[in-house]
Amino acid sequence: MKAFVWYSVIGAALAFSLFNTGPTYAHEDHGAGGKKLFTKHFQETLFDVTGHAAYSVEVLLDDKEYTIGKNVIGIVVHDAHDEDVKGAQLTIVHKNLATNENAPAPASITDKGNGLYIVSGLDLQKKGRWELAITVKKDGVEDGVKFVLPDALGERVPKGRYSP
Repeated sequence: MKAFVWYSVIGAALAFSLFNTGPTYAHEDHGAGGKKLFTKHFQETLFDVTGHAAYSVEVLLDDKEYTIGKNVIGIVVHDAHDEDVKGAQLTIVHKNLATNENAPAPASITDKGNGLYIVSGLDLQKKGRWELAITVKKDGVEDGVKFVLPDALGERVPKGRYSP
């Protein structure tokens, strides 16, 4: 009789734990309270959610955490469901805030798949204050972020999940 009670308790606990778990898929659409959540994957990157929370943008500045190549940066884009944005049109404007002039050479952007875009021809080490504006457009949804350099380098948030 004791064995039957013991197995019943264990069985009930096991059933409760199996049916009382949250979603098992990789990207949850919303966090507690129904807020959108976006994932920042790396520690030493710039990260922000776009103005209307349509996308998140993570800028990989070097090869410390993810190999992207020499003299390039990586941009990881996720949508409002925290899923990779493939095949988006990215526009990058790198502007000197003192003179209000754009950087002389246009950036070259290559879609590497799985939400990763490689950008060459962009010098983020220039002296002075520069604005890096990144606009993402996919399926008629356009939204963007702006980082002010070098200020943004000192305001990095740790990897994790963030709501707008």
